[in-house]
Amino acid sequence: MHKEVPNIDKMAGIKLYSTRFDGIGGSIKLKNEDFKVVELLVDSISNDISSFRDKSYQFPVFLLHKSGMDSNHAIIEISNQLGTRIKVLGIKDSKADTTQYATSEGKKFREGKTTHTNLTLLGYSRQSLKKSHIMGNQFQIKISSVSKSNISDFITEIQNIPNFYGLQRFGSERLVTHLVGREIIKRNFKRAVELFLCHTTEHDTQFSKEIREKCRDPNNYGRVIKIVPRGMDLERNILRALINGKGYIGALRSVPINIRRLFVHAYQAYMFNQTLSCIIVDGESINNCSKNDFCFKLDNPLTLGKLLKYSGEDSSNLVPAMHLPGYSFKPPEGRFERNLSLIMKEENISPKDFYLKEMQELSVEGGFRQLPLLVNEFSYSGNLLISFKIPIGSYATILLRELMKPIDPIKSGF
Repeated sequence: MHKEVPNIDKMAGIKLYSTRFDGIGGSIKLKNEDFKVVELLVDSISNDISSFRDKSYQFPVFLLHKSGMDSNHAIIEISNQLGTRIKVLGIKDSKADTTQYATSEGKKFREGKTTHTNLTLLGYSRQSLKKSHIMGNQFQIKISSVSKSNISDFITEIQNIPNFYGLQRFGSERLVTHLVGREIIKRNFKRAVELFLCHTTEHDTQFSKEIREKCRDPNNYGRVIKIVPRGMDLERNILRALINGKGYIGALRSVPINIRRLFVHAYQAYMFNQTLSCIIVDGESINNCSKNDFCFKLDNPLTLGKLLKYSGEDSSNLVPAMHLPGYSFKPPEGRFERNLSLIMKEENISPKDFYLKEMQELSVEGGFRQLPLLVNEFSYSGNLLISFKIPIGSYATILLRELMKPIDPIKSGF
């Protein structure tokens, strides 16, 4: 808690370290294979996959292996190169070697290799795969150039790590998705579009800064669209919509729905991080349930089961949870909700703002998120290859920031 938190963490609402461990420095993701992620499917699905398709087993289950490409672009590449339209359950980073599950949206499909991916048919399931069928993720991560390799002191503090949303949720070095989401929730659609096109940070490339500077003047849109690089395809979509006179809501709708939803989800995540930071600063426990807390019952060490309100009796296998901001958020009773209410007040946001009549597909109810990270089966070898499992929706980089305490997270590979 004594070490200064990098500014980029604070911009994402993460205001502290929760471990006293000094940190080992170093870098991650020097190569894609330095950061391996494997999705873990629940037993009820993985143990019940048929090799043949029939009336009972109708839904294809694919294993998608990819390297050097994020999930959204992998979906596009597979559609273009194999003609197969897939749906993935979890969003995976581009700077990684990842193995995840997918299902096909069409009746016809083809497995095979593309430039960055390998799509393999495992068989057929009784029901279509859902996000709830992913139990968690297993990570194997190589940390390079560390200052020390003995991390036994860190292991004693692992249970204290909070379940913050990592920088990836906010667009990493650009840290823009939550800012766009905030303006969408406030119905400032013009400002949301301007932020997405023009916002820069110190970590942006010079070329990116120049393009975004030109986007400040709508008269430049026609010229800018001709020089936008391939990696900025979302910006190209928005510029094209604006040039064609579709307006600001139309421009936002030119972004694929799953990414569009990330804007609002990132704003929820920002307020969650802010609230969780305040709770820890106030000395509240994130591991033990207090009366009136919402808590998840653990079905197993990785799986969150039933949500209940803690009445003060048996707390075994319970972990504290907090309401995410959304239109179902009610006036607070619990300690976490009181803090969240204050943050929402500071942001000048009310629960009903999360119901968007103008863009109903982006309305969010709220939901709940557990407060501790819930690290399982952590191990390491001397050259700092670490391995662990965490539940779905949690971020490996939140464990890594506590272990490494990087001075500049972006330069360190975050």
